[in-house]
Amino acid sequence: MAALNERPPVLTLTDAAAERIRALLERSETPAAGLRLGVANAGCAGMSYKIDYAEGAQSGDETIEEKGVKIFIDAGAVMFLLGARMDYREGEISSGFVFENPNQVDACGCGESVVLRPAEV
Repeated sequence: MAALNERPPVLTLTDAAAERIRALLERSETPAAGLRLGVANAGCAGMSYKIDYAEGAQSGDETIEEKGVKIFIDAGAVMFLLGARMDYREGEISSGFVFENPNQVDACGCGESVVLRPAEV
């Protein structure tokens, strides 16, 4: 039986996302231990996901190790990502990481930014 106040994982990865992260880390010009994930104020909807290479964890980061890769989540982003799933999709015209996030309540028409609310735990 789960504890009453047990929170969901901050982030889970699909196999496709993990495979893409491994490929990115292998061809990175500078050594990287994983990717850093955060959210930033941007776009017409208000926020966007921010992904970058990371040498390691920074103070306050939450580290996710799944499927052989590491994601360092910025402390300020944890409440906006709680329960999210990161996928990687390729299409005929575009490809990229896609987030299935229960905290996302809206998105702009162009898909560049989202409206996120903090998770309720």
